[in-house]
Amino acid sequence: MTSKSFCNDFKEFLQKEPNFAATKKQLANNSAVAYFTIFKTVVKRAYEKGLFKENPAARVKAIAKKDTRREYLNLEELQTLARTESDLPVLKNACLFSALTGLRYSDIENLTWANVRTTGKDYYLRFKQQKTSGEETLPISRQAYELLGEPKAATDKVFAGLLYSSWQNMKIQQWAYKAGITKTITFHCFRHTYDTLQLSLGTDIYTVSKMLGHRSLSTTQVYAKIVDKSKRDAADKIKLEF
Repeated sequence: MTSKSFCNDFKEFLQKEPNFAATKKQLANNSAVAYFTIFKTVVKRAYEKGLFKENPAARVKAIAKKDTRREYLNLEELQTLARTESDLPVLKNACLFSALTGLRYSDIENLTWANVRTTGKDYYLRFKQQKTSGEETLPISRQAYELLGEPKAATDKVFAGLLYSSWQNMKIQQWAYKAGITKTITFHCFRHTYDTLQLSLGTDIYTVSKMLGHRSLSTTQVYAKIVDKSKRDAADKIKLEF
């Protein structure tokens, strides 16, 4: 039977025991936070359904979330990467597209031509976020649109051949080294780059949050809807020279 002691034991397991058989590494702290939060939610719901006389997890403190270092590129580094050849052109274009739009890898990988819209003057995407399942309309700049290449059939993947793997992350790192960048770079760094550059270029945090598809601002505890014009202005702020 689930008890407070059991909940504490599971919490300690998530924080201290090796969770990956191949590497014997511990689970990352914030991953442990997420798993334990799910666990507490399940126990609470079991209590609400009458399976427990009390909620034992309610008396167990949550795992404290830690700030993690989010690597990103400054505008000069991003510009240098744009001018540097990569062994995988489709991967390079996808990375730069993320830096210009803030999209996650999962959304870029699943992007089809049916998601790409243009009025001839403005460009935008209509898609469902893989992480949140939220329907999004995202304005993108002309440069971001040009990275997509020639339009194809509606069901075709925009970035055909893109497949998440440690090998592709290695290729990203090799591309960065070739450009003289020694930071540890992964695909997700380009989303962080978008966030950082937009804020540094004066876009307000609410608009950035909206462009990234966030539902709220945890740092300010304020949620605000941003008008489409603010999103359109933000989409054109990051420009590269090829």
